[in-house]
Amino acid sequence: MHRPSSANETSGFPHFMALPINPPLADLASDADAAFRQQFDADPTLHAAAPGRVNLIGEHIDYCDGFVLPFAIERYIVISARANGSQEAHIGSTGQEVVTLDLTKRKEPGQPKWANYIRGVIRGFQDRGHHIPGFDAWIVSSVPLGAGLSSSAALECAVATLLEGLLDTVLDTKEKALLAQKAEHDFAGVPCGIMDQFASAFGQPNRLVLIDCQTGEPELVPFENPDLTVLIANTMVHHELSDGGYAARRKNTEDGLAQIGKSSWRDVTAADVEAHWDAMGEPVNRRARHVVGEIARTIGAAKALEKNDFEALGPLMAASHDSLRDDFEVSCKELDIMVEIARSIGRAGGVIGARMTGGGFGGSTVTLCESGRASEIAETLATEYAKATGIQAEIFASRPSRGAHLL
Repeated sequence: MHRPSSANETSGFPHFMALPINPPLADLASDADAAFRQQFDADPTLHAAAPGRVNLIGEHIDYCDGFVLPFAIERYIVISARANGSQEAHIGSTGQEVVTLDLTKRKEPGQPKWANYIRGVIRGFQDRGHHIPGFDAWIVSSVPLGAGLSSSAALECAVATLLEGLLDTVLDTKEKALLAQKAEHDFAGVPCGIMDQFASAFGQPNRLVLIDCQTGEPELVPFENPDLTVLIANTMVHHELSDGGYAARRKNTEDGLAQIGKSSWRDVTAADVEAHWDAMGEPVNRRARHVVGEIARTIGAAKALEKNDFEALGPLMAASHDSLRDDFEVSCKELDIMVEIARSIGRAGGVIGARMTGGGFGGSTVTLCESGRASEIAETLATEYAKATGIQAEIFASRPSRGAHLL
């Protein structure tokens, strides 16, 4: 797998090199093809790709009928495959044993755990009446694992796109995204909202994906200014969302909404939260304050983008991070340090805004900045973060990219 390397060790701290180039899809496909031939002694006939995602703003509200504003990043999972004439799937990936799946049986979760994402997507097709032919497949990825960039959604959407190719069918994009989300719920045990899979499925170059999580409808928002880019900084502190941290936060939001007595968070105001503050109690009241505030911030960000008012995004991103840190409590020391470094660089140094992104408990930050100063900003982030933590971060730049597709 491609794993970006942005630094080497000198003088006790990492020395930041140039921002890594995001591996082109053709290179990833070539890597997958070579591994496929070595493993299966045949040439692949199908190639499917799906990207990870980063969320500019709108965190932990995709399961609260909120708005979220992610985009597909220029980091992909690519699968090379071919039908094998059997009733079994043989699926391999770098560093993993080849998994064999009996396609005559309805899939259930099993071992190894990483293959449950694949089992879940296969089950989604089976539940729709599809008889999946046997196939061999090899998976490569440039999406960092455990970085909060939705490598799982990328895998689910890539597998779904591959199955479309094998079956010579095309699912509605929304249906494919929902199938992938259900796979994560039922087979990985993560009660995620719709954001990750929708971003991976609907992404387009130079477009953010504004998702109304109440209606389940996406809207593409222009992000065409070449003078702006997004730096994604992987803190290298990884998380397992299945450990209960995610589910506990989701239950907090459900309890808060029930206490307030409304049917949707979209109908809840800041005054409602204040009126029910003591009744909700800790920590539910703070979770509720985050949800209402984050929905408002995301709407504000979308309006700012419509006016090309990028400067307005800075304060919104700052308030989002502070709320995730203090009210939703999903940040961590390393994320806070990375965001503080970006804030210290400031607008004079080319930074418009910075915040943690993804589910939290580790993972990545997102920094909106001037393209011409991205390398300089990344160098400062990497150097100062290493001084503060002793950890070598992975930092890369990305603009919005194309969603899941056959190559």
